[in-house]
Amino acid sequence: METAAPWLLGFLIVQRLAELILARRNTARLLERGAREVAPGHYPLIVLLHSAWIATLLWFGHDQPVHPGWLAVFAALQGLRVWILATLGERWTTRIIVLDAPLVAAGPFRYLRHPNYTLVVAEIAVVPLALGLPLIALLFTLLNAAVLAIRIRAEDRALRGST
Repeated sequence: METAAPWLLGFLIVQRLAELILARRNTARLLERGAREVAPGHYPLIVLLHSAWIATLLWFGHDQPVHPGWLAVFAALQGLRVWILATLGERWTTRIIVLDAPLVAAGPFRYLRHPNYTLVVAEIAVVPLALGLPLIALLFTLLNAAVLAIRIRAEDRALRGST
């Protein structure tokens, strides 16, 4: 699938931009309802990591053939993304926003504590692999693990109410 890389990367960019718009809208609504943001200090690291990942994919992967098997895994992951977004609805955001309401325990949250992070971990590895870039998959998987260690610790602390 030689000409598919621009389509895959274009989809990824449009998807991420749409998610940022949705997240910004949801964050504003949650804050209006009395929610509060917790531990915003690491958020620029997340933005930097994801921006660098996409830029690196564009630089090294724009003209690479797309491996159909990895593309199929990526497509399957999009089903998980839709399930997560549908389950969280207006509570989905890219920041740690705590609302005085019960935690969501439906959908993928019945099976995974942090399904969105599981999805992102998988995508950060799968997209470069789909483009034949295993070293980029490894590098950004390691960087993402470091950022997620900070993020998940902060989120768990916030959800326990001990921020």
